[in-house]
Amino acid sequence: MTFEHVRLERELKDIQRDPESSVDAHTVDGDIYTWKGYIKGPIQTPYEGGHFILGIKIPRDYPYNPPKVGPGSPAKLTREQIHFETKIWHPNISSETGAICLDVLKNEWSPALTIRTALLSIQALMSAPEPDDPQDAEVASMYRRNYAEFVRTAKLWTATFAQNRSETREGKIATLLDMGIDRETAVKALEDNRWDTTVAINRIIDGS
Repeated sequence: MTFEHVRLERELKDIQRDPESSVDAHTVDGDIYTWKGYIKGPIQTPYEGGHFILGIKIPRDYPYNPPKVGPGSPAKLTREQIHFETKIWHPNISSETGAICLDVLKNEWSPALTIRTALLSIQALMSAPEPDDPQDAEVASMYRRNYAEFVRTAKLWTATFAQNRSETREGKIATLLDMGIDRETAVKALEDNRWDTTVAINRIIDGS
């Protein structure tokens, strides 16, 4: 067993040791170089209450190089990378691919750091976005231009994509109510869009 393999096994046990931690991870199909990461949305942020899944592909020369940040389809880990599989509205995370703009995953990486460190750094980025160094220009523009709109949209995305909701109609209505949308507007938007929560939310955001 290689040094890299032993180190990753140890890191995985360390992450899983604390069930109360705000981050977690496990391997995919027993492959020590392919993980799923889990981050709880930080409190007092638009992501509070959300549970976010990340795809992690670890290079064979880890820990000398980090999981690389790269574009591409979140469904295809064709490069060594770490990215959000759960959709999120954040200036430093692509709303399309889930790619992350974070220095610790690039030029500030050190072999002394760990995957847990990376996950905690990403969680910290969720608490403190950096719109002047964006991964998603559209989100960053909204953040700078209309912060209240950004917060509302980020909360809507968290409720839609990062929270488990009942598939019943009341569950879907509750998702919109939690975002501060009044019941009449929520019900009408859902009815007009065949009870598709995502479409209804987008129509409300667009004002249509």
